[in-house]
Amino acid sequence: MARSKSGGKSGGKKAGYLHGFTAKERQRLREQARVLEPWIYDRLPFARCRHLVEVGSGVGAQTANLLRHYPEMRVTCVERSPIQLAEARKWLPSVPWAKGRYTLAEEDATALSFGRESFDGAFISWLLEHVPDPARVLGETRRVLKRGAPIIVNEVLNATFFLEPYSPRTLDYWREFNDHQIEIGGDPHVGAKLGNLLQTVGFTDIVTRVKVAHFDSRSPAERAEFLTYWTDLLLSGAPSMMAAKRVDQRLVDAMRAELDTVAHDPQAVFFYAFVQAEARA
Repeated sequence: MARSKSGGKSGGKKAGYLHGFTAKERQRLREQARVLEPWIYDRLPFARCRHLVEVGSGVGAQTANLLRHYPEMRVTCVERSPIQLAEARKWLPSVPWAKGRYTLAEEDATALSFGRESFDGAFISWLLEHVPDPARVLGETRRVLKRGAPIIVNEVLNATFFLEPYSPRTLDYWREFNDHQIEIGGDPHVGAKLGNLLQTVGFTDIVTRVKVAHFDSRSPAERAEFLTYWTDLLLSGAPSMMAAKRVDQRLVDAMRAELDTVAHDPQAVFFYAFVQAEARA
């Protein structure tokens, strides 16, 4: 998935953001929040949460969802990218239910300026895949949470991606996509590691849930919507990957042609799973 590079530097490795900061990407992030909302907001432990910190808030797309699902909540949004923050400042005022209920802060997620036990909940979504030291981000988040406060973390597990009909050029592109993310300091499989990471930094009551997006001929409308979303996700990485000489235009075009074939096949299958972790500080 994708958010901004709100992590920081660690171990000499600089965090990168594969998807870039274009206007098209900022719109894609809002669309992603809409498409994935049913998977993310199923029985979250925030009913009694009044002041939540969202680490890696990006353009504010998940912020809007959080505020709609929890009308008594206030959210402090932590984001390192000035470009993403500028978009959030521009867009969130247009969200009626968000008025007066959020604060935007330009912060490094590995060195937050807040004091200990400042918040009674935390939310992180599609951030840890982009940072070189996810444990450091989680440890710093735990520091600013009150004892017993809940945290929800959503993260990618890119090894689960499957398409039918068989699409070899798309899989070639996907391999380069993931290898490029690793090369620039991220982890496209970090979702599988959330239990270990949360335990390492002292969280307790850790539960991980595999969230599955599986579409076939039984749900053609949902399948079509998700394939459109997924195509945009894959293409969002193309400029960065082409600049790094990992892919060329021919591979990008071949991938698009395969995805178009999948989209028009009545027997097409799409499968992807990510991991949602819940824990207590």
